[in-house]
Amino acid sequence: MCKMQKKIVAFLFVALFVFASCAWAETPVLRMATTTSTDNTGLLDYLAPLFKADTGIELQWVAVGTGKALELGKNCDVDILLVHAPDTEKKYVEDGYGVNRRQTMYNDFIIIGPKDDPARIKELTVVEALSKIASSNASFASRGDKSGTHIMEMNLWKEAGLAPDKEAWYIQTGQGMINTINIAAERSAYTMTDRGTFIKYEDVSKGNSPFAIVVEGDPVLRNQYSVIAVNPARCDNVKYDLALKFIDWIVSPQVQEKIGKFELLGKTLFFPNADAQ
Repeated sequence: MCKMQKKIVAFLFVALFVFASCAWAETPVLRMATTTSTDNTGLLDYLAPLFKADTGIELQWVAVGTGKALELGKNCDVDILLVHAPDTEKKYVEDGYGVNRRQTMYNDFIIIGPKDDPARIKELTVVEALSKIASSNASFASRGDKSGTHIMEMNLWKEAGLAPDKEAWYIQTGQGMINTINIAAERSAYTMTDRGTFIKYEDVSKGNSPFAIVVEGDPVLRNQYSVIAVNPARCDNVKYDLALKFIDWIVSPQVQEKIGKFELLGKTLFFPNADAQ
């Protein structure tokens, strides 16, 4: 073997050793199921690098409706949940699927619609507005996906004494919030969204949004987000230790402050409100 060949072999051996060492020192990964709103707004893209810098843990997530996120937890497919359907979450914990549920932040739901407001619902309460939409046969786009937003919407229709799912004017998209807003735009329809996602939509629209906020500020429209660790007693494959580190991290004063400073178009998307342990 010539000297050059020996150098090449030596180089490859060193490279292989370094690669193997890196593989053994693989970065720990926390798997999260979360809502489309925390993904669409860019909040997790903002938080994930901060979490890794502080803890050395890589955060990977799948963005789905809250109903689907909870199913992923039940099936032991993720380690932690960040969701926004409080009553459903409490039942999930009571049934033994999740532990260490903590509030993290909130925003609110709003109804958006065409700027000319064909159903004339501006400044009504949300229940009055839904009743008026139904009586005027105005188009309404629903996510129809068992997400936190869809669960809230269904509760409000029920409070209004209405079941619109078989009405011609009621459009069930079966999709996430941004896609549902886009479908509402195509159909000149009203829809319910979390405010953070709508701010993101306005940002992407660059001033060309066809929508106006027509219902907001009703106390029942509060949108609370919480984090839940998947119960290790049911799922022995979950990384419970990493989940606890994330929970402690996201409710810490330093990270709560960072959440409050996350803005688009000069508007706060989420308001921190971590509960005391």
